[in-house]
Amino acid sequence: MSKLRKDFYIPFITVIADAVAMETAFLFSYWLRFYSPLTLLIPVTYGLAPLRAYLESSVFVIPIWLWLFQQRGMYRPRRAVFFSDECFAIIRLVCIGMMLMMAATFFYREFSYSRVVFFYLAMSAIFFLLFERFWMMKFEQSWYAHGNDLKQIVIIGTNAVAQQMYRSISARPQLGYTILGYFSMDGGPSEEMQQVPLLGSIQQTSKYLKEHHIDVVLITLTEAEHPLLPEFIRDCQGLNVEIMMVPDVLELMTSQVQIKHLNGIPFFSIKAPALTTWNAILKRSFDIVFAVCILLLISPLFLLTMLLIKLDSYGPIFYLQERVGLDGALFTVMKFRSMRVNAEQQTGPVWTKKNDPRTTRIGKLLRRFSIDELPQLLNVIKGDMSLVGPRPERPHFVEQFKHEIPKYLERHRVKTGMTGWAQVNGLRGNAPIAERTKYDVYYVENWSLVFDVQIILKTMRAVLFGSDAY
Repeated sequence: MSKLRKDFYIPFITVIADAVAMETAFLFSYWLRFYSPLTLLIPVTYGLAPLRAYLESSVFVIPIWLWLFQQRGMYRPRRAVFFSDECFAIIRLVCIGMMLMMAATFFYREFSYSRVVFFYLAMSAIFFLLFERFWMMKFEQSWYAHGNDLKQIVIIGTNAVAQQMYRSISARPQLGYTILGYFSMDGGPSEEMQQVPLLGSIQQTSKYLKEHHIDVVLITLTEAEHPLLPEFIRDCQGLNVEIMMVPDVLELMTSQVQIKHLNGIPFFSIKAPALTTWNAILKRSFDIVFAVCILLLISPLFLLTMLLIKLDSYGPIFYLQERVGLDGALFTVMKFRSMRVNAEQQTGPVWTKKNDPRTTRIGKLLRRFSIDELPQLLNVIKGDMSLVGPRPERPHFVEQFKHEIPKYLERHRVKTGMTGWAQVNGLRGNAPIAERTKYDVYYVENWSLVFDVQIILKTMRAVLFGSDAY
């Protein structure tokens, strides 16, 4: 199968499905306005509008929506995204399309469109598109998981990153990739890549690419091996293959490198304040409003948990512990007590492990569904923490990790959070600190309010269906 055909089927089906969902939204909004029981609440005062007028307008509006979706990259195949990632894009693009449509109807005088229909159309378009996109994503994942239209990958490198890439991609066949093997520096086997077929040395890569239909090359070389790259790139000239590289050389720099000018002199801006003043105000406002609302909603659960803890075991209801927050400042975090009193008296500071014998009976349930974390809403309201951010750590571990983990202290450039980007990506429990730190630093450098909302939605899913909380 040609490389182009592999990326044709799913995007084509998605475009058709989107168009059908949009047309359905037009018909449904027309029915809501003129024939549904809602007409009792909002009477039709100017008579029934002809359906044909709305169908004709859909012929012009739907292509505009499809174009907006294309510009946003919504028709790329192998979109390794969560459904919540697409929700915000769909809502934003539908609203933009509606504004364009309303602006166009302002200049169109032959027919007066109902403003109520516009409102119904916006709501129904979002609903039908979200419904359709959810099942399209499931279909796409199933399509690839059954071995259809897979892209073939080879890896160049034998370091820990190469091993991680292999494990990550192999564990998720729904992404639509299959790894054929790897190339090492000297052509010899690697202990880290024992499960992966050895294809030869890096010097043999270009020849292999010319003889086989390879779609993607993943380069995971160390900094010392980078001098081999220019020759490899030259050898690959003329080959229609996608080449991607893990940028380990740029680990000391932010992912948002910019060029700034001071008095006409260009500078590379490799680090900037994590949050501007207005972004900090926006994040703090969102934290307070959301935390207060949630606290009011769960107040019955809050009181019930307090009662169960008191009945289950001896000791206080709340567990107070010193943690490190923004700019390295210490604060006291609140949790529902889920362990026996003085649980660390003999062991000293240690992490919780699976089936930890120190956990109380009710504590196991609290930790499984992260109910023990709910009192931290009070920390959020007080200002010690945020809803979203790197998880706060104890001073003992911070002192240890700051010397062992690169960029670990970068986590403290924002307030620590009740949940974070690392946690919703499965890095909970005893996940490696180095991996958690990478996700935390990414969050710090790419913060946005939409990003926070996405993480909160994914946290809800992880709490309900995850199995790595203990």
